[in-house]
Amino acid sequence: MASQSTPNKKHPAGLPYLFFTEMWERFGYYLMLGIFALYMMDSVENGGMGFTKQKKSDIYGTYIGLVYLTPFIGGLLADRILGYRKSILIGGLLMALGYFGLAVPGESVFYLSLLSIILGNGFFKPNISTLLGNLYNNPAYIKNKDAGYNIFYAGINIGAFFCNFVAAYMRINYGWGWAFAAAGVGMVLGLIIFLAGTRHIREGDVLKPVQPGDLKTSHILMGTLLPMLAFGLIGYFIKGITSPENPNGNIFGTDTNDAFLFGCIPVILFFVVLLLKSSPEEKRPVGALLSVYACIVIFWAVFHQNGDALTVWAEEYTDREMPASISRLMSSVDLAQVLRNDPSDARSYAQYQKYAANLPLERQPPPGGELKLVSAELFQSVNPFWVIVLTPVIVGFFGFLRRRNLEPSTPSKIAIGLVITALSALVMVAAVKSTNLATEKASSWWLIAAYGVITVGELCLSPMGLSLVSKLSPPRITALMMGGFFLSTSVGNKLSGVLSGMWERYDDKSHFFLLNFALVMAAALMMLLLLRWLNKVMKEKNI
Repeated sequence: MASQSTPNKKHPAGLPYLFFTEMWERFGYYLMLGIFALYMMDSVENGGMGFTKQKKSDIYGTYIGLVYLTPFIGGLLADRILGYRKSILIGGLLMALGYFGLAVPGESVFYLSLLSIILGNGFFKPNISTLLGNLYNNPAYIKNKDAGYNIFYAGINIGAFFCNFVAAYMRINYGWGWAFAAAGVGMVLGLIIFLAGTRHIREGDVLKPVQPGDLKTSHILMGTLLPMLAFGLIGYFIKGITSPENPNGNIFGTDTNDAFLFGCIPVILFFVVLLLKSSPEEKRPVGALLSVYACIVIFWAVFHQNGDALTVWAEEYTDREMPASISRLMSSVDLAQVLRNDPSDARSYAQYQKYAANLPLERQPPPGGELKLVSAELFQSVNPFWVIVLTPVIVGFFGFLRRRNLEPSTPSKIAIGLVITALSALVMVAAVKSTNLATEKASSWWLIAAYGVITVGELCLSPMGLSLVSKLSPPRITALMMGGFFLSTSVGNKLSGVLSGMWERYDDKSHFFLLNFALVMAAALMMLLLLRWLNKVMKEKNI
């Protein structure tokens, strides 16, 4: 394979190594995330955690919030001290350790394993994206940076697509522990590929010199971590107005929601100070990025309903009966045992009760028959499936426009992505309105269609956000600004838990999805108002 600096190719030689590293890392991450909510709700007798739906949503939102908060620290340490390759290796090893830890029963091990994954993602996630951007800074490849991030993003979703089939097979046939262990194996494979491509990647692993007036690394860490802890404690103990719906007076629903969101305040203030202390030539690009970060918070809050509220929709309201030809990926309920309430089949009995609650009587199998259900987590492969299918379409479409000098700017693509994401919520509103959820199941095509629409929005927004950070960031703080991008993801992810915690409050589920629509449309309008200014900043950078 040619060296990455060879100018006769559209993309650097390091791209496939980063592609497959990220593919296997995301295989592990999304495998774990795909079964996370189901695992927490399953009973202790069946190998799960036995948590309530409210506690499950609280932990889910906190986890996916923290897992994208730590990239702020990981990006800073990579920029200033460790470099990108070393940070990626440290992060991958910590994540593998966490996945293997989840295979071990026990609540203490459960929380320690989550902590290991959270810290590992902080070192891994911002730095592999930054490393990719650095490879594209070669003049031979710079024009293809958006396309490179789209290709890289497809690698993410190939892993995210196949992982749920592995998760379902391992969970159904061997148990929860083996499914989590498979995530650890995926992460190890990713690290092996990364090490194999070192000579093609090292050119992008360059520490950025600290400029006069820059804060010392220790000052940044102490000036953010300690205030984060203090604000988190304030958020945990502070109480607002109590009500019958909120007897504890929590501001954002639960103590951990309050602690997390209050704890983010010092980090947000750090980026505001970073903007104010930037040199005149850096101030506008940094300000532009922070504005975009604020807009895409809501995107992630709605997008990550796929692992929580939409997983509940798939499990309880979606028609999941399929032919027995793929039964190894299904939950099989033996009704002869169900009707005897055989304790050895408690898990199947509980699943049957939940699924049959709104199953028409004429569709319920006779005594002694079997009810074959596609595992709910398999629906989480629909989104990455659409990403794999639609990425060439989106890249080709924008390439077609580029050749005619009609391609939208990167900020314009992000605005388009927000509008399309809002439309995906309306698909789910239609799903609710067309189905009497009390007595029948919704067609799985509604969920597939909603994922298809939101995927188009995602492809216009998420890889373009990564590309925008790489384009506009001052070189010396690129990974730090990438950490800021993931901070916006972190806040959005935590808000997804807050949103999904409202699921049970709505008897009419269409109101839940209308709320999602309104939130994303508000973010889209804000982005559209900023668009003229953002495009001007891009032109000033000659991008």
